[in-house]
Amino acid sequence: MKRLCIVLALVCGATLNHAQTAPAQNPPAQGTPPQSSPAKKELVAKVLQLQQPGIDNMATQIAQAPVLQMLQDARRVLQTQVPADQRDAIGKSIEADARKFVDEAVPLIRERATKLAPLTVGAVMEEKFSEDELKQLVAWLESPVNKKYQQFGPEMQSTLVKRLMAETAPILDPKLQALEQKVRASFGMPAAASAPPAAKPAARPPAKPASK
Repeated sequence: MKRLCIVLALVCGATLNHAQTAPAQNPPAQGTPPQSSPAKKELVAKVLQLQQPGIDNMATQIAQAPVLQMLQDARRVLQTQVPADQRDAIGKSIEADARKFVDEAVPLIRERATKLAPLTVGAVMEEKFSEDELKQLVAWLESPVNKKYQQFGPEMQSTLVKRLMAETAPILDPKLQALEQKVRASFGMPAAASAPPAAKPAARPPAKPASK
């Protein structure tokens, strides 16, 4: 579970009561941004600092997601439309270009996400969270229980994903292949070559009778 998701879920889903920054009979003028104390701003900055690993992880996933899909499509094309003796060289070249893209994209996305976080997530927290709630959030993020949960989070998620893939792949793979063939037919492309069936083991000759 990504750390940033915890904050986003709290910001988007929680119904919070806030301390009034102006008397009820004299509300701020429409369009005036809500007042935020220096203490609240400091707490929000602390929360964002604690969430930095989650922001970094999010940046990596954003950069990798389209590349992983592209590599998956490329492998399918390599197996069906490229001569076998050329697949290895072309595949390595594609993977090298993909790694270069990710290496260049991750720092850029991470830098922009870090700059935008105070203006987006931070601004919402300042508006929606009271100072006391922010203190509780900081305490939870710094707690040993949360740190332990974050430590084992990837392992728990990986275990779930592996088990899920193992149990759903036999069901979904044939459907995915059928969908791919249908899409190819829609574009007038020839059907993708299916993998040849596994060769059956040669039948053993009948055992000779033992010589007397």
